[in-house]
Amino acid sequence: MQNNNELVISEVQSGVLTAADLDALAETLMQSVALGASIGFILPFGFVQAQAFWQKLLPAFERGEKRLLVARIAGKITGTVQLVVDQPANGIHRGDVVKLMVHPDGRRKGIARQLMTAVEALAREEGKTLLVLDTVTGSPAQALYESLGFTLSGTIPHYAMSTDGLLESTSVMYKVLV
Repeated sequence: MQNNNELVISEVQSGVLTAADLDALAETLMQSVALGASIGFILPFGFVQAQAFWQKLLPAFERGEKRLLVARIAGKITGTVQLVVDQPANGIHRGDVVKLMVHPDGRRKGIARQLMTAVEALAREEGKTLLVLDTVTGSPAQALYESLGFTLSGTIPHYAMSTDGLLESTSVMYKVLV
């Protein structure tokens, strides 16, 4: 018998998400940005903008260009990560890990680590032999990625604007899958 509070990670098949799932993803994105996650958005950033972000991605999920993994506790999405599998011919072996986020209620429970383990397994299933990602230099996310075997390729100063408008350096990281 499955514990109702057990973490379950699964792939969203063909981009099919219920309205409740879309709302949970939007809430997770909105809360992550509010807490300063550098995932492409700046404040002010609200629920409607977060919903629009996910709606815009649905066709890429449906076409299989991006794969969406979600973490659920008691059936509700509490975290997510994406794997970009659609690459140019000379990069078909590569997958880009993007938009790892965990709702504040689910943080410090190992959800991000489990999502990263699952996205790596998915990349292997897709025949990918290299994963790449970027993150804020010196962030807790960078420490997580390093602990999972990602290597720092380099840093780019003033690469992205933080949620509060400051320019931050970005660390580009990779992991060779053998």
